Amino acid sequence: MSPPDAAAGTAQEPEPDLARGADRALVAAARHSGGRTAAVLGCAVAAAAAALAEPAVLGHTLDLLLRRDPSGPAWTLLCAAVIAAEVALDAAAARLTGEVDGRSTARLRRLGLAGLLGTAPHHAARHAPGETAARLTAHATEAGKVPAAVAHALAALLPPLGAVAALFLIDLWTALTFLLGLPVLVLLLRAFTRDTLTSVARYQQVQLATAGRLVEALAGARTIAAAGTADRERARILARLPELGTEGRRMWQVYGGTTARSTALMPMLLYAVLAVGGIRLAAGAIGVGELLAALRYAGLAAGVGAVTGALAAVARGRAAARRTAALVALPPLGHGRAELPEGGPGTLELRDVRVVRGGSAVLHDIRLVVPGGSTVAVVGRSGAGKTLFAAVAGRLADPDAGEVLLDGVPLRELTGEALRREVGYAFDRPVLLGDTVGGAIGFGAGPAPGPQEVRAAARAAGADPFVRRLPDGYGTRLADAPLSGGEVQRLGLARAFCRAGRLLVLDDATSSLDTVTAREVERALAREIRPGTRIVVAHRLSSAVRADLVVWLEGGRMRAAGTHAELWRRDPAYRAVFAAADATKDADADAEAGTDERPVPLRKQGAGR
Repeated sequence: MSPPDAAAGTAQEPEPDLARGADRALVAAARHSGGRTAAVLGCAVAAAAAALAEPAVLGHTLDLLLRRDPSGPAWTLLCAAVIAAEVALDAAAARLTGEVDGRSTARLRRLGLAGLLGTAPHHAARHAPGETAARLTAHATEAGKVPAAVAHALAALLPPLGAVAALFLIDLWTALTFLLGLPVLVLLLRAFTRDTLTSVARYQQVQLATAGRLVEALAGARTIAAAGTADRERARILARLPELGTEGRRMWQVYGGTTARSTALMPMLLYAVLAVGGIRLAAGAIGVGELLAALRYAGLAAGVGAVTGALAAVARGRAAARRTAALVALPPLGHGRAELPEGGPGTLELRDVRVVRGGSAVLHDIRLVVPGGSTVAVVGRSGAGKTLFAAVAGRLADPDAGEVLLDGVPLRELTGEALRREVGYAFDRPVLLGDTVGGAIGFGAGPAPGPQEVRAAARAAGADPFVRRLPDGYGTRLADAPLSGGEVQRLGLARAFCRAGRLLVLDDATSSLDTVTAREVERALAREIRPGTRIVVAHRLSSAVRADLVVWLEGGRMRAAGTHAELWRRDPAYRAVFAAADATKDADADAEAGTDERPVPLRKQGAGR
């Protein structure tokens, strides 16, 4: 009997549909290695058949040798051949099992990763980084063992069933003696499988929560150090350690209890078979070799450990597969087959767009047409829905009602290539991907941009000067480039500029830049980057001033849309959106943009910027 083993981490107890999804993922993994899995089953069954034939051959050989039959030496060689075949087949099954486990694990990881990367970011964010890592590593590894474990479990049934049949062929009374204890063995097997699945699921649940807290603490190490809360965080991470120990001990108690009961039961069965067989031998009903074979077959028939161990592996793997299947089951952000019309200006249209989160609408019936080539500033207080508006506009998320069109084509109907070729993003906290700084700027779908394009994008984002100061310039490895928050943000802007299409969405992408640099980026965006439609989530007054159109969000609703000057003149609440600190910082931007408003009169009004 194999000891219980649990993969690291888990989530909440899966629902029935998630369990079905896990089983479908396991079937897909088994099909991926179908030939090797069949070979595992074939080798395991052949090895079991050899093990089943061995007692009969040994018993018959013993009888021949005791009678000094001339065929005894030949049967001795046959015994050796059967034993050698069993060993060789077991070795082949073990090697093939390793290959199947590896391929199945890789398949499950690809399925989970595809689900994670193919869904909308807000769906992926439901799983904490630590939990996600555990699902794609330890859980996938445990689940990947299921196809081969099923093959071994099926093969493990052959020796007990065949041994019972052989006992009946050797002697009816010895077979009936063994069958008296068989129901107890079946109950042990059933209880072990049920209790193992339950205890492993609980253990994984606690372990996954602990892993999630650990990754959170690692990500916020600087904040924890600055706040002086290391002891508190350590206690928080380890808070469920006693529960983890309890669940771990419970797993071993299930295993140990079953082992103890089966260890006590099997010798009793064997002694009973030996006693009855001895009586039958004394009566001349069976021979010495047959008694030996009966004892060996009784041992095989009582071999609950092999079946239990295989079923336990299947149970553990299915529990782990449900964790991985949570990623596979994420709703995909599917794509259509449509292409955008050639030379389109980038006209963006939102038709009665509604987005629901947590059962409540967070964007309410947005209806807007953005002319191609124009710049739109999306403004509003914190929580107004600006980032969600930006996500829907470029299809990082789909609306729950209504639709978004680009040059007359619904974004849902576009191919993935067309969508990401023509719709670009820059974020407030970009993540740089790639080996080098230049690679990070050119990162994206489609052909890699040339060095000149990369440098031009970096100049437009104000990143070229500090990149040139790096040890190897644009060839500097990201791991060796000490970058500030503002420099990372400029590289994120450069990446967006390098692959700018007809629609470019800047989600607070200049928040870490100083006023002068942000203004230079705005100028470059207007003059040096491929012309197109711009959606700018704005907090600076200068961004709204320079925009062709301002969309003002409040509570997830579009309160107003118009030029900055119009909204500024007619609505004090719009002026209150901008903080007073930004008024002083961006006063010169107002003057440069030609607005009639000035900071001093506004402070007299008490509105602030």
